[in-house]
Amino acid sequence: MHDDALTRPGRLWLANEVLSRPSPVPGAAGVYGWHFEEAPFPDLPVGQLLYVGIAPRHMTSRTSMQNLRKRVRYHFRGNAYGSTLRLTLGCLLGLELRRVGSGKRMTFAKAGEAALSQWMARHARVCWLEHPEPWTVESSLIARLDLPLNLDRNRHNAFHPRLTEMRAQARQRAGELPVTT
Repeated sequence: MHDDALTRPGRLWLANEVLSRPSPVPGAAGVYGWHFEEAPFPDLPVGQLLYVGIAPRHMTSRTSMQNLRKRVRYHFRGNAYGSTLRLTLGCLLGLELRRVGSGKRMTFAKAGEAALSQWMARHARVCWLEHPEPWTVESSLIARLDLPLNLDRNRHNAFHPRLTEMRAQARQRAGELPVTT
């Protein structure tokens, strides 16, 4: 189906390329896939597709403002509150999750998010596939491929329980710490 475009892409893109202007990432709907030159956790493989995401999440009656360019760029430079990929990577890398602002949002705070962005710039690689209904492709990929960093609809993955527990422990610890800026 669409596996090859993400599992064996002709090109993987680096953070500095994706974040450049103009960005090579299209401002269109589609699926993106993440590969890593260094595993974020010892039990994970290197150099293969570990996570897929989509933009927009799903088209309902309202128009989504998300597209591949906005979403991929956010993963490289955003924060864990707005990116489940960043939340997962930060937890796997042992960064300290913290409550920030009003205390309802959780991120790795300023220093942790900066460290995560630097790690991703060195080790994360991304590719994408334009598709008008990316949620259909994402569901199929998660069902058929070994994508250990995806949690949603991926309970069949062997790494799912461990990742779920690590994220839950990070959230629990963050809840016990004071709110930070």
